[in-house]
Amino acid sequence: MNPYRCRVLRQMQPLLKALQPVSRVLDVGAGDGWFAMSVESMGICDTVTAIDVMPRPRAYHLVKVYDGQRLPYPDNTFDLVYAVDVVHHADDPPKLLAEMARCTGHYLLLKDHTWRTRMGWLALAAMDEVGNRRFGVPSIYNYQHRWEWDAILQKAGLKRTENIHPLACHARLLGRLTNSLQFLALWGRAEAPSTTSLSLL
Repeated sequence: MNPYRCRVLRQMQPLLKALQPVSRVLDVGAGDGWFAMSVESMGICDTVTAIDVMPRPRAYHLVKVYDGQRLPYPDNTFDLVYAVDVVHHADDPPKLLAEMARCTGHYLLLKDHTWRTRMGWLALAAMDEVGNRRFGVPSIYNYQHRWEWDAILQKAGLKRTENIHPLACHARLLGRLTNSLQFLALWGRAEAPSTTSLSLL
């Protein structure tokens, strides 16, 4: 099992369990469906719908393919929409974030990257190439600079209620060097219950 995925899932679990009950969940950019399978197996929701722009030859969960433009669901279809290391692969990250916000009626969970210095950006680009090139996933390098994505989600009516940063995704030396580039954040609509901030900024 991929240790990186397991560490990310462990960080996601308390946030997800605190949202119970949720019924419908959307995994955007699900890849081979491992996170969709794992979230579904936690028993916190009825169903996880997984969607991506390209099929994988072997998948842990059914993943529907879409055109990468507009998410094919009506407004507020899901209780929770999440994406793990996906938004920075989008040609237009603000557009994808707006689409995710449109489709959630309550919560949006995002695991992704942020950088402050040129060295941080270069480290993310190197990790992206190593982690994705073998799967045929292009590295577009559209990483969030500081917290510029917050304004997009705020405009869509969401408020950030949790922000875990740095995020302990990697272990040992790699972790000490790059965990400051990782974050996990939760947004909710105004009517959604607020939670205690875990921000380490």
